Parts: sequence; structure tokens; C-alpha cells
Amino acid sequence: MSALFSGLPPLALYIHVPWCVRKCPYCDFNSHAAGEQLPEQAYVEALLADLREELPAAHGRPIRSIFIGGGTPSLFSAAAYQRLFSGVRELIELSPDCEITLEANPGTFEQAKFAAYRELGINRLSLGIQSFAPAQLQALGRIHGRDEALSAASQARAAGFDNFNLDLMHGLPGQTLDEALADLAQAIDLKPTHLSWYQLTIEPNTEYWSKPPRLPEDETLWDIQEHGQALLAQHGYQQYETSAYAQPQREARHNLNYWQFGDFIGIGAGAHGKLSHIHADGTWQIQRRWKTRTPKDYLTASKPFCAGKQVISADELAFEFMMNALRLTQGVPSALYAARCGQTLDTLQVTLNTLRQRGLLVEDEQRLCASAQGQMFLNDLLQAFLPD
Repeated sequence: MSALFSGLPPLALYIHVPWCVRKCPYCDFNSHAAGEQLPEQAYVEALLADLREELPAAHGRPIRSIFIGGGTPSLFSAAAYQRLFSGVRELIELSPDCEITLEANPGTFEQAKFAAYRELGINRLSLGIQSFAPAQLQALGRIHGRDEALSAASQARAAGFDNFNLDLMHGLPGQTLDEALADLAQAIDLKPTHLSWYQLTIEPNTEYWSKPPRLPEDETLWDIQEHGQALLAQHGYQQYETSAYAQPQREARHNLNYWQFGDFIGIGAGAHGKLSHIHADGTWQIQRRWKTRTPKDYLTASKPFCAGKQVISADELAFEFMMNALRLTQGVPSALYAARCGQTLDTLQVTLNTLRQRGLLVEDEQRLCASAQGQMFLNDLLQAFLPD
């Protein structure tokens, strides 16, 4: 990497696999019901061609982390991932300690592949449990049951995954405080290194949006959050981000790269990326880009992978950076703003001082960090950084 580009942020890779057995009623991700046979080979070759087109933007940087999301990436065979990783390594360097995460469903069909995934170099699993309660699993449209959810964690550990996440939701239809805490306690008993524990929200373009279920009252939601956080802390899970809790030194490095405004290449149907470029005169350009959304179009040779690009303007950078960094409970060093954005904090000092006086930011000029009150009213805090 040339001296010009040595100041660029670290680089990650996101890979999107858009197929699921069926679409869950709460899901607003780019996922599509799988047919009888998945086009594994064609899709892997398209992913590699997509990555090849993105290589100039890497500027010689190695990949620090890979996240394979979906959809349900564990529907793909180990052979498909063997070809994918072989091709990725031919195109771009992976750092020696590269964190490679694959999202997986806890169904028995997927569990049978865990050992093969581990042998390929995938070193972290994220298991989409969502709930252990049979009635809730049915309401959420999940295709696994409680027993499969319990088995998945032990199967992951047996396959050699000493680092795995459980994805769990709360505030589910009709859920009581006791039920939510029972779900969380069950997850903790499985001893994952990381827990993504977050409230169900009703998103546009989902089945729940058109037929909304009855969710718990705000008072119950508050109690669930408060008691759940205490339970997690009691068992050694430190909250480091709005909805992420980890054992010591087990934070998700890929997600930290997002929150610290690092760069990432996105490949696959509907994938998004964020990439920085330093011009010869030292000025920065930060660009978001996104890929063709539907699998059919993505696999059509006559259509481009990239569906759009947008440069983040200089006056939008503060909001974009803070929207990520202030999700972290400990925030980030103030110096990271210049390191990630190529501009100083000088123009933001009045805003920062005002927010500290209002108690929304911590009183520490060396860090950009939301206070406890700021975390509670994060959306209001972020409004202060919107361009006029």
C-alpha cells in the first residue's frame, strides 16, 4: 500500500447470501424464498466476479474481517464455501487473524455442516435463535424448534467454534417480563461468547407491518431492557454497543469496524459497501455503493453488479460518523474522527460543547461518547449533527 493510502481505514468484507427456506414475517432484509435447488456454483462465481470489480478500491489493504449474512448463508454447502474462500484468497489478502463469521440457522440440516465450515477457516458462527419459546418461534415464522435451538450451540462448540453469537429478540408479541428473562437466561446457560439481544421492531415492507401483532406495552419493554441488562452483566456479558453484549475480548470485530467507521466491501445481491479514497492532493472522498438487489438480476451477466453509488458530502460526514460511533457504549477517541473522515472536529466544537452541557455527551474532550442519558435519547442526540 502506497504512503498516500496508508492512512485509510481498515477494510472488511461483507458477503450477502439472499436465500431463506421461507421469509419470516418480521424480516425486512433482502431475503428470498429458496427454490428446490440453489444456484450455488453460479452465485459463488458471481460473488468472485463482483469482488474482482471492487479490488481497486481496496488500495492494497488486507481484509480484517468477513461477515457472511443473509438470508440464510448456512443453506449453502461446504463445497460452495470452499470454492468461495479459495477464490477470495486468490484475489485479496486476508489478515492472519481475520475474523470470519457465518450466519446460520439452528436447524438440524445446517448443524450437520458446522464441522466442515470450521475446517474451511470460518471461525465464528452467528446462530439465529430469536427465542426458545415454542409459541414465539411459531409466531415469528421460524422453522426450528426449541430442541434444535438448544442443540445448535453444543453442536457449534463440538465442531470447534470457541467463538459464537446467539441472536435473540425481546419485546415479542404478548411477551411478559418473566418470559423475556427466561429466554435470555436460557441463552446465557448455553455460554455463547457473544449475544445480540435486541427489541423486535415492526418494519415497513414486512408481513408484520401489514398485519401488526400486539406487542408489549412500553412499561413492560422498559422493564425487560433494564432487568435483562442487569442479568447479562451479572454473567459477565459487557454491553459494548446498543444491542451487543460480549464476554471479555469477544466483541465482534466486524461489527466494531462498522461502528468505528471503517471501510467495507459489500458483495452479493443487495449488499452495501462504504469505501474511502484519498486523492493526490490529500483530500478525501467517502462513497457508499450498493449492489443489484434481486438474485435473478444479480446473476444476469448482462446487468452490472453495482446498482448505485453515492459520495458522502463533507457536511454529511459528521452525522454519518456519529450515527455509528455513538452506538458504542464507550464511544471512540476524538482523534478517530479525523482519521476516518479526513477532516477535523473544529467545525463541530460548538455543537459538542452544547451537547456536553446538556448532559448528552460525556464530559471528556478526548472521547466522543454518549452519556447514559444520551444513549437513552440517541436519535435526539444525533439530530444535532444533521446538516442545516
